[in-house]
Amino acid sequence: MVKRKKTSLISVQGTPVTIIDLDQNDYISLTDMAKARTDSARAADVIKNWLRARSTLEFLGTWESLYNPDFKVVEFDHLKSGAGLHTFTLSAKEWIEKTGAVGMYVQAGRYGGTYAHKDIAFEFGSAISPVFKLYLLKEYQRLKAEENDRLKLEWDAKRFLSRSNYLIHTDAVKNYILPQRNYTQNMEWLAYADEADLLNVVLFGCTAKAWREANPELAKKGNIRDYATIAELTVLSNLETHNAELIKSGMPKVERFEALRRIAQYQLHVLDEAERIKELPANQDQ
Repeated sequence: MVKRKKTSLISVQGTPVTIIDLDQNDYISLTDMAKARTDSARAADVIKNWLRARSTLEFLGTWESLYNPDFKVVEFDHLKSGAGLHTFTLSAKEWIEKTGAVGMYVQAGRYGGTYAHKDIAFEFGSAISPVFKLYLLKEYQRLKAEENDRLKLEWDAKRFLSRSNYLIHTDAVKNYILPQRNYTQNMEWLAYADEADLLNVVLFGCTAKAWREANPELAKKGNIRDYATIAELTVLSNLETHNAELIKSGMPKVERFEALRRIAQYQLHVLDEAERIKELPANQDQ
């Protein structure tokens, strides 16, 4: 039985299209895609009409033969023999039940509808329109790039913490100068700051540019984050996650800045306290 792990949503030419993860494979909603061509009530008819075509069945049969060892070839041949005839009809549910196909999936309830493996969904995109298919590919690739960047960030953080044996050393000496500038009172910089610099000011109290100007020699070898403590990098990773959620919620940048500052101050305080307690002499109470 397939297990759904996560759900993503992309917008293709203004049409919301749902993507679900089934056993580590992306399945795209054909029902959502069909709505780009007709209204919601007739989306199922668009899919059925696509399945009636002999070329569609040949494509689906080839895909199943390549990736599905349990595909029922005899039943498929029987269906293919009737494809294209005026009386021939086929729904996604019938296709799955009769042939044991795994490339398509029908789901009820929330996010319900007909889903297909991305290979098949892209082929279905051609039935909507070649232009729609191109935009679908573009948005899907953008989604995958974002996911890969997020996974890389998580991996880098885990590798860094593992290499440090998960010890948070907050007493590290900082051999650099922090620019003397009050970013919290004069907020004009915030309107032009990107998200990376917003987090820099939240955590370090200055922008990357200001830090480079104050530390020209160190800037030749790295940036402000390269000289951060492990505790600061840990908090930074958490801030990036929080910031992404706040952006999705539509919170204005100024409010996000204040909220992230509070989070950063609290987390750094907790880590400082944990390190201080760890360094207390074992026989202090004796």
